[in-house]
Amino acid sequence: MRALGIYFFALLTLAGCAERGHDEIRQWMEESSRDLKGGIPPLPELKPFPVVSYEANDMVDPFNPSRIEPERKGAGGANKPDFDRPREQLENYPLESISFIGVVDKTKSKTKRAIVQADGVVYQVGVGNYLGQNFGRIVAITPNEIVLKEIVQDPSGQTSDWVEREMTLQFRDGAQGKESKK
Repeated sequence: MRALGIYFFALLTLAGCAERGHDEIRQWMEESSRDLKGGIPPLPELKPFPVVSYEANDMVDPFNPSRIEPERKGAGGANKPDFDRPREQLENYPLESISFIGVVDKTKSKTKRAIVQADGVVYQVGVGNYLGQNFGRIVAITPNEIVLKEIVQDPSGQTSDWVEREMTLQFRDGAQGKESKK
């Protein structure tokens, strides 16, 4: 019983303190908020974006199925690569990692040689040499590109046919290993 009396006295004391504390807090909040003026700055004005017309009608359609599927020649293994021939050094690198950096034109022998770089090493290649990991054989060299014929397995996966596709290695930076348009 005595504990109940102490509990009741403590409760009344706390209740009295609580009311008095609230009055002081309310008064302080009213004094502090007199000088405050709330305001949100206006949103910035939206500028309309300029209209840009699409003018790539004369360019190659990147979604054209003929760019994705290599052309089929013959049936069965007519295009099968020669696995018994000795592989060349540049066949160890993917075509995307080989950079076309120049052309050497030998006027006396009327042959063009291309200068390519792979893994920091410079190589000289000509028509008939192999590049890339897809049995790519160089068929032409121009001042702007190296044209290759690659032999790959049928991309549809329905047959085990080997198909031939034409690829180019462009002279300018950032456009290497792009499939050429036919």
